[in-house]
Amino acid sequence: MITLLAFIGAIALLVVFHELGHFWVARRCGVKVLRFSVGFGKVVYSKRFANSDTEWVISAIPLGGYVKMLDEREEAVAPDELKYAFNRQPVLQRMAIVVAGPLSNFLLAIVLYWALFVHGVPGLKPVLGEAPPGSPAALAQMQAGETIVSINGEPVPSWQELRWSLLELALRQGEVRIEARSAQGETLSHVLDISALEAKDLDGEFLDKLGLHLYRPALLPIIGKVSENSVAQRAGLREGDRVLRANGVALQHWSELVEIIRTHPGQAVRLDIQRGEITATVELTPQAVTESGQSVGKIGAGPQVDHAAWQAILTEVSYGPVEALYQALRKTWETSVITLKMLGKMVLGEVSMKNLSGPITIADYAGQSAAMGVAAYLGFLALISISLGVLNLLPVPLLDGGHLLYYVAEWVKGSPVSEQAWEIGQKIGITLLGILMVFAIYNDINRLISG
Repeated sequence: MITLLAFIGAIALLVVFHELGHFWVARRCGVKVLRFSVGFGKVVYSKRFANSDTEWVISAIPLGGYVKMLDEREEAVAPDELKYAFNRQPVLQRMAIVVAGPLSNFLLAIVLYWALFVHGVPGLKPVLGEAPPGSPAALAQMQAGETIVSINGEPVPSWQELRWSLLELALRQGEVRIEARSAQGETLSHVLDISALEAKDLDGEFLDKLGLHLYRPALLPIIGKVSENSVAQRAGLREGDRVLRANGVALQHWSELVEIIRTHPGQAVRLDIQRGEITATVELTPQAVTESGQSVGKIGAGPQVDHAAWQAILTEVSYGPVEALYQALRKTWETSVITLKMLGKMVLGEVSMKNLSGPITIADYAGQSAAMGVAAYLGFLALISISLGVLNLLPVPLLDGGHLLYYVAEWVKGSPVSEQAWEIGQKIGITLLGILMVFAIYNDINRLISG
């Protein structure tokens, strides 16, 4: 229910804001707006206010919306109303009406980011974990415990910003100069070589290939929460038990215990545990569970977490109202550029089309972000709003960018594009958007099946 409501709320807000941009500029230009619809298809609810020419409706398919304006190309227009028809407006005004929708999405993102930056955005400090030997981070002499301060002179207040900055640099293969602070407080400088990154690496967690890992407080092999009626509970494990050995292998970290449990589904595992002053041996059989098509073992126990240590790596990024506006503008611009570059690399085949997401994945992310809190949900809305703005500005017929392309051509040559060109463009646009939707929905279904 949270996912459904979060998805409907996101779509409604983004569509309304987008269409309000078209509506507001159209009315400023003197164009008569016949209908403002949230959704497509059959009208579910309609309302017409007193002294208004516009019918406000909610339609059955909540995956978009539209503003229908008076236009001779769609229906006959009375002679006394010709001056209110969209097609009779100067070309620059038509261009302004078309571009107003995507610009409204960018404006919404700026407002949301501004509110988040003023309130404070929770995140993780950009503290490095151990760099694998031979990795670019290790070759740059980056050490565990260092805190990244800036990348190419730009401050890096959180791990999320570090990842975002490196993604942008990876897309244009720029030089990476990193300023850091050691655990002892010394100022350090590094030059990170990202030339080894390929376009295909951007499909996944590209920081792994660079050898950059977030520092995480050590999790000792100590039992924390034990689930009711789980394998661990039936075997007699309790909170606070320290697992010394598993199948005779000495353990130092929780991850080592997890690895042994996962690789022994349905097979007996012997655990040597310490409970206070007592040492005992427990034998259990991990339950076999299928994950991503693979059988893994689970016992229903979690680690004992040092909350103070984890709290120490949390941070909150916030700014004053004026600085927050600058940061919101910068974030919106950078996100738009990265989105456009990723789309370009998909078209060129340099980045996999599996990065495309459809309504199912968007709904899933909407639900996840809403469950995480208001700040996460607003950040999700800002990101989707930017994506919607960028997508609509693409020069594809049927989209705002396609219409804008026609009007630019009309402005340059001094006469409208022919009806035949419009019809051909419409067919091309339907085909391209259909292919795009097929890929997106295929990716959605594939994610559901593969987990």
